[in-house]
Amino acid sequence: MRPATDFRACAGGPRFGAASASRSVSGAALAHDASILERCCAALRPRGSAALLCLLALSACRQDMHDQPKYQPFERNAFFADQRASRPLVPGVVARGHLDEDTAFFTGSSGGAPVQTSPLGLGRDVLLRGQERYDIYCSPCHDRVGSGEGMIVLRGYKQPPTFHDERLRRVPDGYLFQVMTRGFGTMPSYAPQVDPRDRWAIVSYIRALQLSQHATLSDVPEPDRAALEAGTP
Repeated sequence: MRPATDFRACAGGPRFGAASASRSVSGAALAHDASILERCCAALRPRGSAALLCLLALSACRQDMHDQPKYQPFERNAFFADQRASRPLVPGVVARGHLDEDTAFFTGSSGGAPVQTSPLGLGRDVLLRGQERYDIYCSPCHDRVGSGEGMIVLRGYKQPPTFHDERLRRVPDGYLFQVMTRGFGTMPSYAPQVDPRDRWAIVSYIRALQLSQHATLSDVPEPDRAALEAGTP
């Protein structure tokens, strides 16, 4: 039988504590303290090993959350004739909230051609929203006025065409919407970041930018025209 161990000495008994607190102790006292410490450690080792074995045994008992009865994507499943565990969607199924019946609004196309004008129009709220979204997502490449000299272009990215080019001034609104939706050239699709309504708002704001760079005096409202002619703010 293993002799009993005085664990009080491990926690700082009279002699062990004295040896720790004083540097002027005899060699015999240090040897005694070392002997007590060695017995304490020897007594704890079997207990620690047993506890560790119990923990390992318990952790190996249930693996339900680690090894679930499920199929991984693209895994084979002999139950189906085509052997695919990932099943195709039922024909005609529509994700919740994505019925998208208005084809022109959600695709920018009607009858196989881009729609001519934005369904949101050019109201103040639409333009303010379009300006906000444009400044966030478009201006890094196209700059704030649409000239195609944004900050990342100045740092080496391929320059996009200016919105003030005659060709882009004449394209239908649906064309600009589709470019944002699908991407074009080095420009990626922005459909994941910008929802359809905001894409249309950006289209309206681009039209406002184009007008701002090609406006004539006749485009200015009559009450403000005289002030412009006089050069007064």
